[in-house]
Amino acid sequence: MTVPASTYPHWIFDGSPIDDPFGYGERAVKFCRALRHPKSGKRFQLDPWQERIVRRIYGPRHPDRTRIVRQVIMMVSRGARKTTLGAALSLLHTVGPEKQPSGQVVIAAYDRAQARIGFDEAAGFVKSDRRIAAVARIRDGRHDITHRKSGATLKAVSSDANAQNGKTPSFVLFDEIHAWKKRQLFDVLQTGLAKTAGTLSITISQAGRGTENLAHEVFDYARKIARREIINESVLPILFETPAAANWRDEEVWHAANPGLALGYPDLPSLRETARQANDRPAVREKFLNDHLCVWLDHQSDPWIDIAIWDENDGTPIDLTARKGQMAWIGVDLGQTSDLSDVTIAFRDPDGGFTIVPYIYAPEASLRARQERGEAPYKQWAAEGFLTVTPGNVNDFDMIEAKIIELTEQFDVQEIAADIYSARPMMNSLLKKGLPAIEHRQGFISMAAPTKAFERAVLDRKLRHGGHPVLRWSIGNVAIDTDPAGNMKITKRRSRDKVDPVVASVMAVGRADQGDSHDWDILLPEAA
Repeated sequence: MTVPASTYPHWIFDGSPIDDPFGYGERAVKFCRALRHPKSGKRFQLDPWQERIVRRIYGPRHPDRTRIVRQVIMMVSRGARKTTLGAALSLLHTVGPEKQPSGQVVIAAYDRAQARIGFDEAAGFVKSDRRIAAVARIRDGRHDITHRKSGATLKAVSSDANAQNGKTPSFVLFDEIHAWKKRQLFDVLQTGLAKTAGTLSITISQAGRGTENLAHEVFDYARKIARREIINESVLPILFETPAAANWRDEEVWHAANPGLALGYPDLPSLRETARQANDRPAVREKFLNDHLCVWLDHQSDPWIDIAIWDENDGTPIDLTARKGQMAWIGVDLGQTSDLSDVTIAFRDPDGGFTIVPYIYAPEASLRARQERGEAPYKQWAAEGFLTVTPGNVNDFDMIEAKIIELTEQFDVQEIAADIYSARPMMNSLLKKGLPAIEHRQGFISMAAPTKAFERAVLDRKLRHGGHPVLRWSIGNVAIDTDPAGNMKITKRRSRDKVDPVVASVMAVGRADQGDSHDWDILLPEAA
């Protein structure tokens, strides 16, 4: 099995003895098992790997009975039931035997919605057991649960709210810190934990991305402790982490990173389907590695289309003379002043695919500066006819408009779609000439269908792009944003470099795919 021997928690599975001189580990296990799960009404299922972790946290003690482990740093894959285990341990410190008089128990998440999930899980346990419900008070609106007799209180908070200054927690569950964008709450709560003896914090999260963030700092420290580079017996690292070089297609690797997989969570057939898609879709592959194999990614964004797959599509130079008079759709992305601008024309092909031809423009002054910075071989592209250089230091929109008109004279152009943020004057001019100019917005609703149509054509090897080198370079720059509903769109903000040619091409293919439908476009006022 390919696992990182120096950091992997083999002790969870090897049956080795775990110290519990005073029975605190056994006590914690019994409390968790006595809980009733709100969704099923059955006893809480504390699986063997989870039980070992609970015993290892609470069992070992100093001779004076004070806890040895005061900080747990756990990385485990998505779908490992982290939230349920975290909620159970939070209640252990609120209404269970680990509670302290007036103790403050905190579930800290990256936003209010995630904090609410942890709170609802804990509240569900309370409501499902009449014995606990009788001794606890739930204030749903305030996201807190209080043990009436001791005054111990559990409260859910989020890192996107004001930091909880002045808190002196006895127990903190840091939930999914890979998603935390701010560290202020983390620092405040850690400082509070240090004020009192016998406190405990548990960080449970899946793997994250990038190196300049709180989560990377925390888990890098845990790795050093796991490798014995740092000796700190008060910190327990539990890292179900997969080395980046491991064979991600190997199901044994999946089982190593997902301790509950053999028990049915996450769902193995679903993982297999995701892995199948990951072969051809780098964005899916990156997410699979990050979410399900706990591979820490050095980069913040996923590549969208694998260049190798792009190159497998037909790159034969395209002769448009044979297309004269055919139906076509045009996408236009006009760059700001010094940016690239692009006009892409798309045609439907008999096999259900598309042929695209981009016409890319850049102002001369900008091109020279970019070339000197070594960003890309702009001068070479211009000399080879793949890039049109316009005079001056700003885009020549008149030249671009002339190219659009020329294309409408050669082909049966159905639509000219553009984001009117910078194109409104040109689009109005085209409308006055009787040409089918339409507004194409750039949000998720407008861009989701075109983005998927473009991606589908590439993955099916049915996008004929003529091997255009500027478009190929632009494809390699693209980063994708995805909304909670799974809709995708290109993000210029996070992309590595210019993506204007891809944006225009996506719009053109999307309109060709939709045909005459205007269901997510709005005609400009002059076209009414």
